Amino acid sequence: MSKISWQDTAKTAQEYRDASINRIEPAVPDVPRELPRDVTTIPEQLLTTEEVHITQTTAEDLVAALATGKLMSTQVTNAFLRRAGLAQKLANCITELLPERALTRAKYLDDFYAQHKRPIGPLHGLPISVKEHVGMKDLGLNAGFVSWWDNKGKDDSRILKILWNAGCVFFARTTQPQTLMHLETSNNLYGVTVNPFNRNLTSGGSSGGEGALIGLRGSCLGIGTDIGGSIRSPAANCGLYGLRPTSYRLPTDGWAATMMGEEQIVPVIGPLSTSLEGIKLFMKTIITAKPWLEEASLLPFPWRDQESHLGSGQGKKLKIGVLWSDEVVKPHPPVIRALEEVVTKLEAVDDVEIVSWKPYKHDEAWEIIASLYFGDGGKEESDAIEESSEPWRPLSTFIIKENPFVKHRSIEDVWHMTERREAYRRAYAKVWNDTATGTSKTGEPEGVVDVILCPVGPGAAPLIDNAKYWGYTSQWNLLDYPALVFPVSKLDPELDTVDKEYQPMNEQDDFNYKLYDPEKYQGAPISLQLVGRRYDDEKVVEALEYIKEKAGLPFSSYV
Repeated sequence: MSKISWQDTAKTAQEYRDASINRIEPAVPDVPRELPRDVTTIPEQLLTTEEVHITQTTAEDLVAALATGKLMSTQVTNAFLRRAGLAQKLANCITELLPERALTRAKYLDDFYAQHKRPIGPLHGLPISVKEHVGMKDLGLNAGFVSWWDNKGKDDSRILKILWNAGCVFFARTTQPQTLMHLETSNNLYGVTVNPFNRNLTSGGSSGGEGALIGLRGSCLGIGTDIGGSIRSPAANCGLYGLRPTSYRLPTDGWAATMMGEEQIVPVIGPLSTSLEGIKLFMKTIITAKPWLEEASLLPFPWRDQESHLGSGQGKKLKIGVLWSDEVVKPHPPVIRALEEVVTKLEAVDDVEIVSWKPYKHDEAWEIIASLYFGDGGKEESDAIEESSEPWRPLSTFIIKENPFVKHRSIEDVWHMTERREAYRRAYAKVWNDTATGTSKTGEPEGVVDVILCPVGPGAAPLIDNAKYWGYTSQWNLLDYPALVFPVSKLDPELDTVDKEYQPMNEQDDFNYKLYDPEKYQGAPISLQLVGRRYDDEKVVEALEYIKEKAGLPFSSYV
């Protein structure tokens, strides 16, 4: 019997996806044959007024309306199914929709509310989208590999069980890249997921399906994963909020990936949302369920939002360290403008102190993390790709075959690099402690920087197959610091002109500098990142709430 070609498997995958969309009623409208560069306004033209209103409502407002019976879950779920179907036609972000499962669940929740006059849980009736490699029972689990197409989830991932018990509805599964190790989203099963604000640009990755779907408001809250920027890159590229939590706070049991059991750089799971409140709702719901009781590696402490983490006594105080550049690759002009605009607003706030953050050997940080990503020399990725004879995607080649730090490492090598990781973490902790203005009676530093404000990447979303600099996100994975992305504005070619006098610092900087053409990037969202110390997740969220209020963020609208 001849082996099925990878092309035939991809055709099967796409037909399966399309069939799931075709089962939605009323039918998902057709989109124009010739699409404009920016497709974010098209859903408003094709959906009903009610569907547009529902799908452009934030998670927290939907939950409130569902909990009081102002909206029904079937009504909300069907609206998101139809908009998600449009999102697929506009950005290629879906692996499958789940109309029968979702509407059966929604009806159950509506019947429960009708009988008991109360919501079943804090997420009652809320549709949530899920990155495909987060396993769902009896559904495909390919993680971006053609050879894994026939794999099925044996059970729902633990995080999905918690969200289900809280009352949510799972309705959409989204794309990810081959190997899961791109800051873009392209694979040979489904092709390239594009940015809805500019289809010539990437949606980000590896949770780029979530980024594009939520950016088009085909979902308001979704699940991504992050080992080097995979939540934050798509959130930034698509004008969303996205949180990379500290490790061992949220359950990861039940996902599919290569190198399962690797502990040197711990991957995390986290939310992408159209609102900061959506991020909080997600985190609090899961941690309140005490997931550490079943997933023993998780740390047993609650979501600590009962009191402020900013200052003490009367009022809040916030000390922000601004990282303008990591001194390896300089950010493009729109990113610098976003930093300058936010800093200018915050400098006028009495209880905010702004200081510059001096980057500490960020080039060394990349060497360490890139050496620890593929302890087997990329063998598991290579085997999974070559099993089906599918071609290597350009960014898979870049991160594995062209990465000078990838090699097969002995146990002793791994131990050595892990020690280097720990030494770097200690050195960075000292850099943070040295921002103190004094010492307490117990010897603890006082007056230290609360959070770091920094770029998410060296530019807005780049052209397809060009996201080759990870340093602004992977830095915080190496340190295991919580990092929260938020939208600021959009690229403006008149304001964000090329600095023709700039002399690049190195080869990577030169590559990034030559990528920038303001006309090609037109309309791209510009986002920034707020970073805290390990397990200061709640503090980072609270700090962003305060910054948003004082600075009036975001400065642009995205729908």
